Amino acid sequence: MAPDRPMSPCPCGRADYSACCGRYHGGLFAPDAESLMRSRYSAFVLGLPDYLLASWHPSTRPSTLDLDPGVRWLGLDIKKAAGDGNQATVEFVARSRHGGGPAHRQHELSRFVHEDGRWFYLDGDVR
Repeated sequence: MAPDRPMSPCPCGRADYSACCGRYHGGLFAPDAESLMRSRYSAFVLGLPDYLLASWHPSTRPSTLDLDPGVRWLGLDIKKAAGDGNQATVEFVARSRHGGGPAHRQHELSRFVHEDGRWFYLDGDVR
């Protein structure tokens, strides 16, 4: 279920939360792989492990997902998104900080598949 965040900026940086990732956290399916990637980043920021698991393809999805509450997410940059209709990739850099430690960059090329009318995160390669 989407957190109550009316008229606030979306963590993914694209738009207002309710007009952006909040729609997908609330139950709508993301229309493309980039939107799903952004909504998954926002789910990490907002601590929504159920959404992350639900948007993960069953063939690669873990049985549980424990989010570290000490991680503070600092921003998302989408570098490139490409796809052919049923498969897509999104290259991104997500920045985070754990506690008072140094900032960390996660540069990943994520793969997505479109099945049964919706997009799923499949896996990714860290760059």
